[in-house]
Amino acid sequence: MSLTASSQCFTQKRTLSSLLSGRVAKKQRKEDAQQLQKAAVQLLNQHQNLPNLLLEVGNPKPCNVMDQETTGRKESVSDSPTPHIGGSLLVGELRHQAAELGVPVSVLSARMVLDRVQQLTSSTLEGVKKHALLNTTQRRQLRALLHSTQQLLSLGAFCSRLFWQEYWRDQKQVHLEVVYHLHVLNILTMESILESDGAVCSWLGAELRAVCGGTGSEEEEEEDREVRHKVLTLVVMVLVKAGFPETQDPAGQDRSLPQLCSSLLDQQLGWVLDASGRQQQDTAAELWVQLFDATLCGESVSPDALRCFFTHALTHTLTYRPRLTVSDAVSMQSGWSFSRSSHLLTALFRKLAVIFRVDELLSHLQQVLETQEVNWQHVLCFLSTLLVFNPDTQSSLQELLSKLLKSAFEGYNLESMITAFLLARQGALEGPALFPSYSHWFKMSFGGANSCHSNSKKSLVFLLKFLSDLVPFDPPQYLKVHLLHPPYVAVKHRSLLKEYVSLAKTRLADLKVSLEDMGLYEDVSGAAAPVQPQCQAGQDVEKAVSLYESTGRISATVMEASIFRRPYFLTRFLPALMTPRLLPVKADAQMRFLEALRKAEKIPPAQYSSYVQSCQRERQRQRDGGVCVQEDDDPVEVLKSQLQEFRGLVTQGDRGEVSSQLARMSHTLGVVFPGPTDTLIGQTVVKLYTDTPPPPELHVKVVNLLLRSFCQCLLDASRLHPPNRQSPWASQFVSTLLGHSQLLSALLHRLWDLLANQGPSLSAAHVLGLGAFVWHLHASQSHCPLVQLCPAVQPGPVPVSEALAPALSCATHADMLFCVRFGVAAVSYGLCRGDSQPDPGQSPPAWLCRKLLYLVPRLLPEVRDDLPARGEEAGGTGTGVKGLWPEGREQDQWSCLTDDSAPWRTSVRALWSHAAFRLVLQLPQCQVSFSEWLATELRVKRSEDALSDPERQEYHQWACMQRYLPCPVEQGGCGGNQRRLCSDILHAILDLHTCSPQSRAQGAPATGTCLPDLLCTLQEVVYEMELTGQSQGARVQAGHFLLDVLSQKCPLTPAPQPISSQLSLQQTVHAWNRVLLSLPAVMLVTVRTEAGRTTLDCQALIDHVNLYQRQVCSPAGSLPHHLTAHLLKGVLSASMRCEHPSRELNQAWSQISLLCPLFLVSAVRWWGRLRVVLECVWRGLSDGDHLPEQLQLLQTCCLWAPRLEKGVATVPTGPPLLLAATLHSAWTGRGQSIQTSVDWLCEVKERQVLVYLLYLCVTDLLTTLLHPQEVKGHQKGAELCPHILSLLVPSSDWLLLFKSPGPDQGLYQSVAMVTSDEHTRLMPLAFYSLVLQLSPEDQDRTGRTPGFLQSAVLCYVSLLNLFLDGSTPQPIADLSTDQMDLSQILGSAQRFLLRALSVSSAPFLSSSQLTQLEALCSELDPAVAGALSAHLCQDMDFL
Repeated sequence: MSLTASSQCFTQKRTLSSLLSGRVAKKQRKEDAQQLQKAAVQLLNQHQNLPNLLLEVGNPKPCNVMDQETTGRKESVSDSPTPHIGGSLLVGELRHQAAELGVPVSVLSARMVLDRVQQLTSSTLEGVKKHALLNTTQRRQLRALLHSTQQLLSLGAFCSRLFWQEYWRDQKQVHLEVVYHLHVLNILTMESILESDGAVCSWLGAELRAVCGGTGSEEEEEEDREVRHKVLTLVVMVLVKAGFPETQDPAGQDRSLPQLCSSLLDQQLGWVLDASGRQQQDTAAELWVQLFDATLCGESVSPDALRCFFTHALTHTLTYRPRLTVSDAVSMQSGWSFSRSSHLLTALFRKLAVIFRVDELLSHLQQVLETQEVNWQHVLCFLSTLLVFNPDTQSSLQELLSKLLKSAFEGYNLESMITAFLLARQGALEGPALFPSYSHWFKMSFGGANSCHSNSKKSLVFLLKFLSDLVPFDPPQYLKVHLLHPPYVAVKHRSLLKEYVSLAKTRLADLKVSLEDMGLYEDVSGAAAPVQPQCQAGQDVEKAVSLYESTGRISATVMEASIFRRPYFLTRFLPALMTPRLLPVKADAQMRFLEALRKAEKIPPAQYSSYVQSCQRERQRQRDGGVCVQEDDDPVEVLKSQLQEFRGLVTQGDRGEVSSQLARMSHTLGVVFPGPTDTLIGQTVVKLYTDTPPPPELHVKVVNLLLRSFCQCLLDASRLHPPNRQSPWASQFVSTLLGHSQLLSALLHRLWDLLANQGPSLSAAHVLGLGAFVWHLHASQSHCPLVQLCPAVQPGPVPVSEALAPALSCATHADMLFCVRFGVAAVSYGLCRGDSQPDPGQSPPAWLCRKLLYLVPRLLPEVRDDLPARGEEAGGTGTGVKGLWPEGREQDQWSCLTDDSAPWRTSVRALWSHAAFRLVLQLPQCQVSFSEWLATELRVKRSEDALSDPERQEYHQWACMQRYLPCPVEQGGCGGNQRRLCSDILHAILDLHTCSPQSRAQGAPATGTCLPDLLCTLQEVVYEMELTGQSQGARVQAGHFLLDVLSQKCPLTPAPQPISSQLSLQQTVHAWNRVLLSLPAVMLVTVRTEAGRTTLDCQALIDHVNLYQRQVCSPAGSLPHHLTAHLLKGVLSASMRCEHPSRELNQAWSQISLLCPLFLVSAVRWWGRLRVVLECVWRGLSDGDHLPEQLQLLQTCCLWAPRLEKGVATVPTGPPLLLAATLHSAWTGRGQSIQTSVDWLCEVKERQVLVYLLYLCVTDLLTTLLHPQEVKGHQKGAELCPHILSLLVPSSDWLLLFKSPGPDQGLYQSVAMVTSDEHTRLMPLAFYSLVLQLSPEDQDRTGRTPGFLQSAVLCYVSLLNLFLDGSTPQPIADLSTDQMDLSQILGSAQRFLLRALSVSSAPFLSSSQLTQLEALCSELDPAVAGALSAHLCQDMDFL
C-alpha cells in the first residue's frame, strides 16, 4: 500500500477498521498476521497521530456509541482482527515514542489519555456548576476514548492510578461523568478514587449537587435525564455499599473508606435538610430525596446494608442541628403539623420509613430521644408523617406514650415526661381521625384515680411541678385543657393543685386570655387556634339547646355557669342565646329553653323584656324587606380541584398521598363548615329534620360535590379492583367528613332527600355509590354521634345509618325497586369489602337486610321457598361474615353491580345465592318479625303496588300461613298459634288507624292500603278457627282472645284521662269496630257446657261494651246501629249452639238487660230497623220459630210507648229502664209527644220509670252542652227534663241519679253504665242546669225534699272543681241565643244554694253532715262554708 493511497484514505476520514476490512476484501485471501501488522506499522509511521488513533481504535462504529454492546454482538471478533490489531498497533506506537522520549509506556499512555479527556471536556468545564453533564457528542467521543483505554489497560500499557493522580492534580478539570464512565468500564473504580485523597469527598459532594441542580429544564433531552439518573444512582449505590459494609472487622479493616462515604452521605442529607428549612421549592434537593428508594440499588446493596443506611439517615435527620430547646418546641409546636411542614421534609421521612414497621420506627425514635440531642421540629414532623401515612401508627404511639409515662413516674424522669407530652400534642394536631384530641389524652392519662400520678404524693408533686414548669411556655389552649380537666387529686392534696391552678390563671391573664371567656362546652384540644368568645358562646348555646331538647331539662353545666361563672353567663351566653330573631309561631327548642331559664329566674327581667321588644322589631323589619347574604365561592372551587386530584390518587393506589390529600380537604371543609373538628366524636346527638327546608345553598353545593366525587372514585377504583382489593380510601374519606359537625348534619339532610324523594330517578352509578357510602357510615358508627329524627320516628337517638332507614319507603312499585337496588348495592359492597378490612363492622346494616328480606320474596316468587333456614347455630353467633365469600365469587357479584346492562334481578339472585349473605340473614338483628312485616305491608298503596290483586293474595297466603305461622315466637313468628297470628294482624290494623307519631312520621296512608287483603286473611283464619273449635267442642272459656287485643291496646284507668288519651281511645275503638264488623259476631259469645247443659256466657261481651264502647258512643247513651245489629246477631247465632236456643237467649238477654244497660237502650233505639233483620235471622236458624220471649217483650214495649199517648193504660211487665227507653225513643226518635204519658205514669206511681226517663233526658241535656252541633234530635229530651223533675220533686229518688256511681245510687246503679265517664263527671252541671230552670214554687218544693241540701252542696263542690280544672264545656260563638250560658251557671248555683240554706228552717242536715260539708267548702267557697257554719251554730243553740 503506497503513501499516496494512505494519505488519500486519511484525507477522506476513513477509519482504520474500514481500511483494513476493505484491504481484506480486495485480496480475497487471508494474509499472515505478522505481515499485516508490519504493513500497518509502516503505514502509521507515514502519518502518526496517537490521540486520533486512540479514538479510531476505541470506536469502530462512531455512529452508534451508546449501543456499542449491540454493535459488538453484530460484528464478531472472529470476523475481524481489528480490535486486537488496533490495540497492538497502539501499544507498538506508544513503545516507539516512549523509547524516543525515554519514559515508561504507562506514563506516556496516561498522559495522552488525560490530554484527550481534558480536550473533550474543556468546553463544559467552564460551566460545570451550570451544565454538570457532557453533551451528546462529547459523551460519544469520551466513550470511544475510554474503550481504547480499556484495551490498553488489558494489554498492560496503561496505569489507572497514575492517570487519576494527573487528572486530580487540577481539581477544576475533573468531571463527575468522566469518573462515572471510568467506574462503569472498570478502568478506575470509585472506591479507589475515594481512598486516593480526602479532598475527593468535598469535590464529589459539590459535583452531586451540581448534577442534581441541572434538572428542571423541559428542553432537556431524554438521554441527559437518563445519564443523570444513572450517575446519581451509581454514586449512591457505591457510597451506601462502601459506607455500610455487611461485615465490619475493626481490627483487620481500614475504617477510613466507610467513614468517608458515610460522611459524604451525611453532607448531602444536610444539604437537603437545609433546603427544607427554607420553605421553598428546591428541585435539586427533591431529586436527591427520590434516590432514597430501596429498589434503586437493586442487588448491588444487601438489604441489611440498606436498612443500616436508612437507619443512619433517619437518625441523622432527627439529630440534625438541634438548635431548638424543649421550651422552644413547647411554644412553637402548633406550627409543625403535617399540613404546615415542608413537603421536602415529609417526602424524605416517607422514603426513610418505607422499609420499616411502625413499631420499629417508634422504637428507634425513642432510642434517639433517650441517647442524643434532637431537632424537635424534625422529630415531631416525622411523627406527624407517620400518623398521616400509616394507619397503624395510632395504636403504636399510644403504647409508646404509656411506656414513657410509666418510665417517667417510676424514675421521676423529666425527659420521658416532656417527650410524652410533646408526642401526644403532636398527634392531636393531626385531628381526631388520626389521633385522639389532647384533652381526651390528658383526661385519660391523668384524670382517673388509677392514673400513674395517683399512687403517691411524690408522684403528684412531680406531675404538678412539671406542669408548673411548662406554664411560661405553654400556649393558652393547653393551659385551658389543664384547667378544664385537671389531674385527679385526692382531697387531702387539693392545696397542691390550687397552686398550679393559680399559676396557670395568672399566665392566662398575662396572655390576655380570660377564663371567663372560655366556653361552657369548649373542646380545647389544642389543635386549632383559640375561638373568639362570641363564636364560642354561639356554640355553647347550640349545644345547650340540643341537650335541653333531648333531655327536657336545663343541663347542669348551664346551671353551674349561672352561679359560678356568672360574668360569662350574663355577658356572653345570654346575649348569644337572646339574639333578636323572627320568633316562630310554634315554640321551637330555643324558645322552650329560654322559657325554662326564665322560669328558673336565671334571666334578668329587664334583659328578657329587651329581648322580647327586639324580636318584635325584628319581625317588623323582616316584614318591610329581607337581607340577602352573599356566599363566597372560593372554598368550593378549591374543594372541587382537591376532589379532582383525590380521584386520580385513588386510582393510583398511593395510600400515603390519599391521606395527605384528605388532610388538605379537611382543612378546606373547615372553612366552609367552621367549628371544632372533634366535638362530635362520641358526644353529641345530631338532629335530622325530615320536613324542613334544605340547608343553605353553599352547604348543599358542597355536599353534592362530595357525594358525586365519592361515586366517581368508587367507579374508577372498581374498574381496577373489586372492593376487597382496594385501598381503604373510602373509609378514610368518610372518616374525614365525620369530623365536621355542620357537614355531617348537611350530609344527612341531603342523603335523606335523595333516598326519600329522588330515589327512583337515580342512576345505577349513583345508587351504587350511595349504597357504599351508607355502608361506610354504618361501619364508622362507633365513632359517629347518634341521630335524632324530627319529628321522631324512633323512640330515641339511633346510629347514623339506621336514621336513614325511614327514608326508604316501600309504598309503591318504584319505591320497592329502588329500595331493592340500593339495599343490594350496599350489602354486596359491604360483604365484598369484608375480606380486606381488619374490622369490617361485623355485618351489613341490619335494617337494610330486613328490607331486602321483606322485598325480595315479595317481588321474586321463586325465592320464597329458598329462604335461609332459621335457628341454625351459625346464625346466632354474631361474629360477622369475614371470609365467608367463596374464592372468586366476590368478583362475580361485584361485576353484576357495576354492569349497567345487567338487570336488577340478576344482582339480587346473585346476592341471594351466596352463603355469606344467607348467614347474615340468620343473624337475630336481621330478622323481619311478623309485626314488622304487617306494619310495612299495610303502608303499601294497592293502586301502585308491584303485585296485582291475585298475586298479592297469593303472597299474603304464603307469608302468613307458610312463613310466619310455623316460625317460633322468639324468631318473630307465631309459633304455630293461629290466635297469635290473628292478634298480630289486629294489632297492626289498630296501629294503622291510630294517630301515633310513628304512623304519622312514616307516612301511613289513610286509604288505598292493603288492609282489605289482610282483613280477608284474618277472616279466613278466624272462620277456620271457629269451624275447627265447633267441630272439636273446644270453645274459649273466658271471653275471646280478640277482645284481649283491645284491652292490651287501650288499658283503662279509673282516673280521668287527658284529651289526647280520650281521642286515642276513640280512634282505636272505631278501628276495632271496623274489624269487628268483618268477623263473625258469634265469636264474642262463649258457649259453656256444664253438667251436660250448654249455656251462653255473655260476660266478655258485656264487659267489652261497658268498658270500651260506652266511652266512645256518639251521641252518648247509644251504640251505632250497625254495631248493635252485629252484636245481637252474634247472640242469636250463639244461642243456636245450645240445646234450647230460646231459653238460653232469654236468659242471656236478661243478663244483658241487667248488667249492660247501654246495649238494652241501643236495642230499643234501633228496634224499628233491627226487628225485621233479627226475625229473618232467627227464622233461618230455628226453622221458622218466633222470636224468644225477651225479644218479643222488647217488641211489645216499643209498641206500647206510642200507644200510651192514645190512652192505652196497660203497662207491660218489663224492666223500668226498658220502659223508660221506649218512651224516650218515642219522644226523641219518632217525634211523638209523651207529656201526657208522663203525667199518667206519675199518677199510677211508676216512679222508677220516670227516674230512668229523667236520666235519659239529662243525657240529652249534657249532649247539647258538650256537642252543640248535634243538638238536633236531643233538644226535645232536654226540654222534657224540667217537667219530669217537677213531677218527681216530692220524692228523693231522683237525687240518686246525681250521686257518685256506686252503692249510694241504690236501685239506679246501672245508669252509670249507659253513658260515658265524661257525662258522669258532668252530672253536677246538669243538676244545677235543671234546678235553675224550675219555677220558684218548684224550687221551694225541691229545697224541702229530704237529702236535697246535702246533694246540692256536694254537686256545687263538684261543679266548682269542674270549673277549676277546666273540664266544663267551652262556649261556642255560633250558638243560638236560646242555649244555656254556662259562664253564669256557677254564680246562679251559688246564689240558689245560699238562698236554699238561708230559708231552710227544719234540720234537714245532721251536725256531722254540716261539719263535713263545711270542710269541703272552706277552701273552695268561703260564703257557702259560712252559711253552713251558721246552720251548724243554730243546730248547737237548739241543743
